[in-house]
Amino acid sequence: MSVLDRFRLDHRTVIVTGASSGLGVAFAIAAAEAGANVVLGARRIEKLGETKRLVEKTGRQAAVLQTDVSQPAQCAALVNEAMRVFGRVDVLVNNAGVGTAIPATHEKPHEFEAVVAVNLNGSYWMAQECGRVMKPGSSIINISSVLGITTGGLPQAAYSATKAGLIGLTRDLAQQWTGRKGIRVNAIAPGLFPSEMTNQYRAGYIAELMPRVLAGRLGAPEELAAAMVFLASDAGGYITGQTLVVDGGFSIT
Repeated sequence: MSVLDRFRLDHRTVIVTGASSGLGVAFAIAAAEAGANVVLGARRIEKLGETKRLVEKTGRQAAVLQTDVSQPAQCAALVNEAMRVFGRVDVLVNNAGVGTAIPATHEKPHEFEAVVAVNLNGSYWMAQECGRVMKPGSSIINISSVLGITTGGLPQAAYSATKAGLIGLTRDLAQQWTGRKGIRVNAIAPGLFPSEMTNQYRAGYIAELMPRVLAGRLGAPEELAAAMVFLASDAGGYITGQTLVVDGGFSIT
């Protein structure tokens, strides 16, 4: 197998959650370009159709199912759909996520709990369901955040806590499953990338953070998707329990 062949995902099935927009779309397209069929889950079913079209434009197949990952039964349904359509699940990209920017003394319990339900609990329910059907050589990739390891200066206790929690979850699942099941579990911690979430930041916030970004620019979604393909493929076959920070140097300044 050549070096470039190790990055291929031919004959594999990749589940991407939060696939209706932004980085989720980039992950889905990259998986398809690497040769995989893709199963797309998100709450906004109307937008999943567009992602499906983009995947199929690469020549690969796609299946879609409306999915709220905070609901364990819907996570099970998404994995069951993957098994029904493609007969296998080889890669899970736990990308679904939400965020808030509420001062800690004002955040209401239901607001905090809603973020935990999607970002942390939802990732666990998806991993749990995939872990039951995945074969040796499979890969789970949890999309954490640079805010799980540093601060961005906004009041984001719920978001930061869940993204740090994903890093811990990644380590534990890797410890449980890599040796026993042959399933690698890793995380990616993105820095500043254009997304629906960053579009909601207050005016001027991104510019204020740019001096901390050694690369001097926002990341491109395709750069993050390439990191996902690396961890999903045989190119990352000896990596498990790790968090790959893709942030242009933000976290070390």
